[in-house]
Amino acid sequence: MSDEFFSRWFRRRWSLFDIFRDFEEIFREMEEEFERALSGKEFTRERVLPDGTRVKEWGPFVYGYSITVGPDGKPVIREFGNIKRQPGIRPKLGIKEEREPLVDIVTTENDVKVYVELPGVDKEKIKLTGTPTKLVISAEGEMHKYYKEVELPAEVEIDKAKSTYKNGVLEVILPKKVKEEGKPIKIE
Repeated sequence: MSDEFFSRWFRRRWSLFDIFRDFEEIFREMEEEFERALSGKEFTRERVLPDGTRVKEWGPFVYGYSITVGPDGKPVIREFGNIKRQPGIRPKLGIKEEREPLVDIVTTENDVKVYVELPGVDKEKIKLTGTPTKLVISAEGEMHKYYKEVELPAEVEIDKAKSTYKNGVLEVILPKKVKEEGKPIKIE
C-alpha cells in the first residue's frame, strides 16, 4: 500500500477523533452549566394554590436534544425542554413555564411533515397556527404547558394543512407551495 493511502487514512482517523473530542467537550460544558444552574436559588418559583396559600417550587427541569442528519449531510441539533441558554457575555440558563416539545421535521418531494410530542395533552387543548414559513404550536395539559415556534424548511400552503393527534404525538402535514413557472406573454 502506498504512503498516500496511509496519509489519507491517518488524517481521516484524526478528524473523527476531533469530532468525538468536540462532542465530549460540549457534553462536559452542558453538565457544568446544569450543575452550576441547579445549585442556585434563581430557579425557585412561587405558585398560589386555590386556597390562597403560596408555595415555592423548584423544578421540574426538562432539557433534551435530538440529532439528525439533514438533507445536506450535516448534523441538525434540535433542543427541547423548559431550560434555555440566555445570550450574554457569560451565558446563563433560563427556565420557562412552557416546555419546548420534541419536534421532528421530515421533508418529502411534495410535503413538509412536522411531528410533535405532546404527552398528557387533550386534543382540544392544542392550538396550531401557521404562516407559509412558520408553524406555532401551543398546548396545555393538566401537568405541563408546551410552546414551540417551528421554522419550516420550505414555503407551504397553510390552507391545505392536515393534522392528526394520537397517543401524545401531533402530526402536521403541510403541502409545499407549487412554484409556478413563467408563462409566455404575447407581445403585440
